Amino acid sequence: MTHFADQIITKSEEKNSVLVVGLDPNINLFPDFILPSKEDATLEQIGEAIYQFNKQVIDAVHSHVAVVKPQLAYYEVYGTYGLTALEKTIEYAKSKGLIVVNDAKRNDIGSTATAYAEAFLGKGPFTADAVTVNPYLGRDGLVPFIDKGLANGRGLFVLVKTSNPSSNELQDLETKTGERIYMHTSKLVQELSENTIGQKGYSHIGVVVGATYPNDAKVIRELLPQSLFLVPGFGAQGGSAEELASYFDKNGFGSLISSSRGITYPYTKERPNDWKQIDKDAMKEIIELAAKKSKDEINQVR
Repeated sequence: MTHFADQIITKSEEKNSVLVVGLDPNINLFPDFILPSKEDATLEQIGEAIYQFNKQVIDAVHSHVAVVKPQLAYYEVYGTYGLTALEKTIEYAKSKGLIVVNDAKRNDIGSTATAYAEAFLGKGPFTADAVTVNPYLGRDGLVPFIDKGLANGRGLFVLVKTSNPSSNELQDLETKTGERIYMHTSKLVQELSENTIGQKGYSHIGVVVGATYPNDAKVIRELLPQSLFLVPGFGAQGGSAEELASYFDKNGFGSLISSSRGITYPYTKERPNDWKQIDKDAMKEIIELAAKKSKDEINQVR
């Protein structure tokens, strides 16, 4: 069974891309051909519209990206219909040769953590290739994901330094030793990553490091030279390509750069007056151009 980090590096080499597209379906931004009557739509209709929207995005971007990342909140809000859309989206993305990371930010301890690990890294209907995990409960909440991922050729990304403005309220607090919480978390990940390194030189235990904190990323990279970075915040959240150079290793790998709104909804800016009436072909063209532009910008600094 292929090691998760090796899968990531190999796919990035094949696509000449480390771009991740976030699949965060907002029905209020769907064109009318996807969901014409948003106010009166049933949950079943919304669930199907989410899947059809995701298919359009995947068809447009799969040549330019290595990974797609569904954010589970956008699916769970619609109950079983949303989760069915998630299942179908994962299956369709994999059929297009894409790696899928479930952005779930799950965690617990004991048997509950084990159940979460089985749900996302085992053989369940929501199983993808990796999942994001919250480290707040300590190693008890991480080890079940680490073990399940290693056994099944899947991975996890531990939240270390997130892209949101208030991340400093907890992640930048200083410990008794003078190091910040995100540094201490990085050291814990490094300890847990021993004996988990694949042939490409990286562990299947990755970390989430926001594009909006490039200086902190340099510190984390020194602490975690063999961990893949999942990097949100590029594009709409303010992270720029020019500040990403330090996120990569000497071969231009080691990080996956994520963009959601900037790639999935560019038609709302390109055609502000009539985007609701956009047709399938025009939508695909605009999204594909946005994905290619982002890929090229990132490749220039890798």
